Amino acid sequence: MESAPRSRDDLAALRIDRSAPPPRKRRPLWLAGGAGAALLAALAGWLALGSRSAQVRVAYAEQSRAAQAPASEVLTGSGYVVTGDRYVSLGVRVPSRIEAYLVEEGERVEKGQPLVKLDARQYEAALAEAKAGLASARANALLGRRELERAEEMHAREVASEGELDIKRNQLAVAVAEVARLEAEVARRSVDLEDTVVRATTPGVVLEKFKEVGEIAVPGGFQGSGELIRMANLDDLRAEVDVNEADLSRISLGQPASVVPDAYPDKRYAAEVIKLYPQINRQKGTLKVEVEILEPDAWLRPDMSVRISFLSKPEPAAEGSDETPAAPVVIAPADAVRGEGAGRFAWVVTGGVLRRQPLEVSGTTPDGRALVASGLAGGEALVVGEAAELREGQSVEIVAAP
Repeated sequence: MESAPRSRDDLAALRIDRSAPPPRKRRPLWLAGGAGAALLAALAGWLALGSRSAQVRVAYAEQSRAAQAPASEVLTGSGYVVTGDRYVSLGVRVPSRIEAYLVEEGERVEKGQPLVKLDARQYEAALAEAKAGLASARANALLGRRELERAEEMHAREVASEGELDIKRNQLAVAVAEVARLEAEVARRSVDLEDTVVRATTPGVVLEKFKEVGEIAVPGGFQGSGELIRMANLDDLRAEVDVNEADLSRISLGQPASVVPDAYPDKRYAAEVIKLYPQINRQKGTLKVEVEILEPDAWLRPDMSVRISFLSKPEPAAEGSDETPAAPVVIAPADAVRGEGAGRFAWVVTGGVLRRQPLEVSGTTPDGRALVASGLAGGEALVVGEAAELREGQSVEIVAAP
C-alpha cells in the first residue's frame, strides 16, 4: 500500500517547472573573437581614410609695392636646376693606385682642399733619384770651374795651350748645362709628387665619386673614364629652360621670374633672367634661357626639375617728389581667400601639411585678386579651388601649381 505515494513523488520530481527562467546560452568563443576583429578592422579603415593625403591645387601669394602694378605671369615652362660654372670633373695627371678618398659625397669643400690621395712611393723615389743626379752634376760643375781657373793660370804663364783652355771651357759649359737639366728634372718630379694628391680647383660640393679605393687611376681616358670626383659650386644656382622662338618677344635680360621645384611645389624662389644663349636650336626651334635663383637654399639640387614662370616687370605709378616709398603689400588669388568679413582665412601648405591662416583683406586688384593687409608675407603656397573637406594639420599632396 505504501508503493503508490512513492511513485507519485518520483513523477513529481521528473516534472519540468516551466515557471522558472530558461538557462542562459553561452556564445561560442570564436564568434566573440570574430566580432572584435571586425570592429578593429573597421576602426583601422576609418583611421587610414582619415590620414590619407588629400590632393589640392595651389597658387602663390605675391609681394608688391603699393606704388607698383603687381607682376603677372607672361610665360611658363619646365626646366632644370644647373650651376653657374656647370660641373667640375677632377681626374689625375699621373697614374697611380687610389690610396684614400679624403671627402664624401655631399661634403662642402674649399678651393685647394685635398680630395683624393694616390700611392706616391714611386714618385717619391723618382724625385730622390733626380735630386741625387742634380747633386752629382753640381759637383762636376764645381770641379770643371776649378780646372778652368787652373788652365787659365797656366795659359797666362804660357804653360798650357789655347786648345787645352778651350777644352776646359767646354767641359765646364757641359757641366753647367747638366745642372740646369737636372734642376728642371727635380722640378718636374716635384710636381708629379704634388699631383698624387687631387685638390679642389674651386669651392663647392662633392657630387659623386667614380672609382673605389685600390683601383688604378689614369689620366684622361675614353669618355670620361679618367674622372675621380665630380663637384659643383652650389652658391651660384640657376635654372635653364628652352623657350620657343615664337615666345622670345616676351623674354628680356633682367626680367623677374620665379622657380618652383617639382619635388617641393610649396616652395617658390625669386629669380631673374641673366642669360639668353646666342644660337637657336634649329631642330627644336627653341632658345635656351637661364635665370639666376636669387636666394638658393639646401632644398635645391643640380639637375632637379623645376617650373619657371617669367613675370612682367612692375610698372611704377606716378610718384610725388616728397613721398616716401610705399610699404609692400601682399596679393593673393581670389579663390584662395575663404570666409567672410573678419573670419577670412586661407589654407597655407607648408612641408605638405595644411595650416589655417587668418587674413585681413583690404581690397582687390583690377584683375580681381585680393590685397592682403596682414596674415601673409608673400611666397606662401595657398590652396585654391574647392576645399570643403580640409582641416588643420592635414597632410596634402599638391597636384598642380598654376
